[in-house]
Formats: sequence, structure tokens, C-alpha cells
Amino acid sequence: MSELRYDGKVAIITGAGHGLGRQHALELAARGAKVVVNDLGGDLHGDGASVGPAQEVVAEIVKNGGEAVANGGNVATEEGAASIVQAALDAFGRIDIVINNAGILRDKSFKNISTAEWDAVIAVHLRGAFLVTKAAWPHLREAGAGRVVNTSSPAGLFGNFGQANYSTAKMGLVGFTKTLAAEGAKAGIKVNAIAPVAYTRMTADLFPAEFADKLGVEQVTPLVAYLAHESVPDSGQTYTVGGGRIAKIFVAEGPGFTKKDGLSVEDVAANWEQISAQDPIQVFANIGEQTLATFQALS
Repeated sequence: MSELRYDGKVAIITGAGHGLGRQHALELAARGAKVVVNDLGGDLHGDGASVGPAQEVVAEIVKNGGEAVANGGNVATEEGAASIVQAALDAFGRIDIVINNAGILRDKSFKNISTAEWDAVIAVHLRGAFLVTKAAWPHLREAGAGRVVNTSSPAGLFGNFGQANYSTAKMGLVGFTKTLAAEGAKAGIKVNAIAPVAYTRMTADLFPAEFADKLGVEQVTPLVAYLAHESVPDSGQTYTVGGGRIAKIFVAEGPGFTKKDGLSVEDVAANWEQISAQDPIQVFANIGEQTLATFQALS
């Protein structure tokens, strides 16, 4: 198989000063992409700011013969998001790829979480992906072959104790991905999401240290790079990835129970086992297919 290249393409990667984002930036640049390396430069909680981490990644890319510029904009603000997109336009004149990777943690059990801790995480992960993609969207439409990769999480897909804010934001990105895939289809824009399992500074306190090598960020980037490539066939999908394993995540519906002449509470209770049955499942490509199945069950 021929090498996948990104020559002439311009990629925006948020949160690219460390971890996954840094690896994505290095990989795409090595394969010919021109990269805007965005990073606020704060700590894991989003406190502080420094363009230093982004500049260090740019310096490494340039040293290796690539092209890149640094940006320290805050993805959670309209001004910050606009500055990221403008940095791409000023330096390279176009945008082809957006990789929404920026994130912070404010882990607390639900009984202890504050409104500020909730808002901060939603702002960076979910609002940030919205604002950056919104600013880039007209340029992706103009290019006619845009690619967006959003960073979800197994915590969003399956839940995780102490991460109500984080898991809500990450599952929100799945819905965001599916809707943008539908809206971008006619313009040639494909939008997908990843749910990575990787050893980074965000997960160092969660994963055993002995898994650091097996769950390296370099095991995640190949999927991201492929989803950012012009040849990727799919859109609106979410994939879990880590440790050399990649699998598609399905939103599925069981066979269910139907009573055409109207349900009572007692009907629900009496048929709970059938309502909860998981086999056979149906996987719908879009909301239209799911709604049609409901109509067919009633006809």
C-alpha cells in the first residue's frame, strides 16, 4: 500500500503542546501537512497559560523539515477559536483538517462537584470543539474535502466515577460528530471521533505505570491521521483506540416491545425483559432510519 501523504493540506490541532496532540502534529507534519499547533499552555486543570509548549512542538517539526506555526489561543472563547483559524489562514492560506484534541480535567464525585468545575470542563472539551470547528467550517466547505476529528473518551461512552463533567462533554462530542457528518456530507466534509485509551499526563494518575509503554500516544495517532486523510470512506463514526487495538463503537437498539393500542405503566413492567433484550440488535446509520423503524413497528 502506498504511503498516505498530506502534502498541500493544512491541519489545525488543538491541545497539541503535549501528549496525543503533540504526536498527531508530529505525524501529520512528517507526512507533508502544514500544521497549526495550538495549546493554551496551562496545567491539567486549565490554569495558567504559556505558548511555550506549542512553540516547542513547532521547533521540533521545523527541525525535522516540516512547516508549522504556534498558537496559544483559548479554544473555549470565540476570540481564541477565531485566532486559531486565522493563524492557519495567515500562515498557509487554507484549512483542510481540524483535530479537536484540547482538554482539561476537574474530577470530582457528583455530590462534591461545583458549578465552576462543571462549566470549565464543558467549556474546553465541548464548547471548544464547537467554537473551533464553527470558525473553520466555512473554509472546510470551500475546500470541499474537509476532515474533522473529535476526541471523545470511553468515559463518555460508558461513564466513569468522578467524571460527570468530563463524561458528559465527551458523549456530547459523539452527537456533535454525528450531526456534523450529516450536515457536512454535501460539502465533502467527513467528521469522525475517537475514544482513546492512552497513557498521558491526563491519565497518569488513572493507569498503572507499567502500561505506559503499551498505551503510548503513538498507538493512537495512526487512527487520527487516517481519519484526517482525504481517502477515509466513513463519516459520523466513533472508534475506540489504544495499545494497538482499534474498534468501531456502535450505538445500537434492541428488538424492543411494541403495543400498538397504547402503553400503560403495567405494560412496561410486564414486558421489561423484552424491552431490555439486547439481541437481535439494529445499528442505524442516522436518525431517519431509527425513526422509520418505529413507524414500521406501528404499522
